[in-house]
Amino acid sequence: MSSMDAEKARRVLTEERDRLREMGSWSREHQPEVSVQQEGALGQHPGDYGSEVEETMEREGLADESERQAAEIDAALQRIEDGTWGRCRVCGREIDDERLEARAQADTCREHADS
Repeated sequence: MSSMDAEKARRVLTEERDRLREMGSWSREHQPEVSVQQEGALGQHPGDYGSEVEETMEREGLADESERQAAEIDAALQRIEDGTWGRCRVCGREIDDERLEARAQADTCREHADS
C-alpha cells in the first residue's frame, strides 16, 4: 500500500465528498410523500402509514449522515490547504499512514481517536 500524501488525500477526499453529496441529494429527492389520512374505506392502514414514516425517516437519516460526513471531508480538505493535514489536532504528532489510508479525513492519531 502506498503512503497517503496530501495530493492523494485531496483526490480521495474530493471523490468521496462528491459521492456523499450525490447520495444525500438522491435520498432527499426520492423521499416518499407520507400521506396523513384517516383509516377507513378511503384511508390508509396504520401499518402502511408506519412503513412510509419509517422509510422517510431512514432517507432523512441517510441524507443527514451524508451531509455530516461531507462536512468532515471539507474540514480535512481545509487542513490540506492549511498544511495541518496528517497531524493530530490533540497532540500535534503525525497520524500514521495506515490510519490515513483507511480514513483520510482523520484529524487525530490512534491514541486520541476518541477525543
